[in-house]
Amino acid sequence: MSESTDDLTPITVITGFLGAGKTTLVNYILKEQREWKICVLENEFGQFLDSHDATSRSFCSVLVAESLDAPEDLITMDNGCVCCSVRGDLVRTLGQLTSRRKDFDAIILETTGLADPAPIVYTVQTNPKISDNYRIDSIICLADCKHIQAHLDEKKPDGSVNEALQQVAFADKILLNKIDLVSKEEKEALEARLRTINKFATVIETERSRAPLDKILGLNSFNMESILSYDPNFFDDEEEKKIHNLELVQSVGIAFEGNLHAQWFNMFMMDLLRERAADLYRTKGLLSFHGQGDTKFVFQGVHEQINFGPSQKPWKEGEKRENKFVFIGRNLDRKELTRGLMECLYKEDEKKA
Repeated sequence: MSESTDDLTPITVITGFLGAGKTTLVNYILKEQREWKICVLENEFGQFLDSHDATSRSFCSVLVAESLDAPEDLITMDNGCVCCSVRGDLVRTLGQLTSRRKDFDAIILETTGLADPAPIVYTVQTNPKISDNYRIDSIICLADCKHIQAHLDEKKPDGSVNEALQQVAFADKILLNKIDLVSKEEKEALEARLRTINKFATVIETERSRAPLDKILGLNSFNMESILSYDPNFFDDEEEKKIHNLELVQSVGIAFEGNLHAQWFNMFMMDLLRERAADLYRTKGLLSFHGQGDTKFVFQGVHEQINFGPSQKPWKEGEKRENKFVFIGRNLDRKELTRGLMECLYKEDEKKA
């Protein structure tokens, strides 16, 4: 993990199911803001794109291009589902942009509506050529009030992942869009359900994808350390409230004081990821280790891949050494996770059996 992220170009990933309002949001951002130079990357299906015609673009890309003063700055990636083909496209595209990345302040990556955002995060974090130049600033999920419930309830016939659930679970910001199309009761019920799936994400109500730009851009909300600015009750040890009988995805926050034993914690995480990697969509942590002085450690992961290293800011003198963890995934057991983590605490007067 880099000691400083100031020199890395931030990437805002915009997800959401088909018709949720992603392109409308991108257009709104480009028209409303005047301070940043933004490079837009599109990934859409190819029925509107002739791969042999360099001047052609997908319908979605044309809509965005209309808002750009310099349309050549718009890069349309190869077609296909983000889960299977965007990795190669993303690496190649960001690699080509590296020499020019100082020409713009941020990148907006709009995914196809059928995209699982995990491969994008995995690619940016694990490819050295990419992680040395870019960082994920935030993941924004557009949730269509009128239709998101049906997408969340959809059962895949082959047992594959529900993309709508994945998009909500991975988000740092959820734009509850088209609130003018539902009743107050329907909106409140939906918001409560989204918070059960992902308690950590900030929910912002919008119409026509018009969100306050200072609430969605340039906040580095993907960074674990930003968790301290969110709901102070997030880590309360409380029973999960299942407001939807079919819900399998939820977020769990755990916090306790003390210093962790590095070896025991590593063993716990290795065992957890080996057994549950597919079920753990996102993991985050803010840690204090025995024998590391004032160094504060952070980690965040996507499935089995974990980034771990020292925080940019050390523990302050007199600051409470509190370990904080976020787990977002399927069928999580708060008590089991809490017990396993607390067994990793360093104890002066005894050895681990």
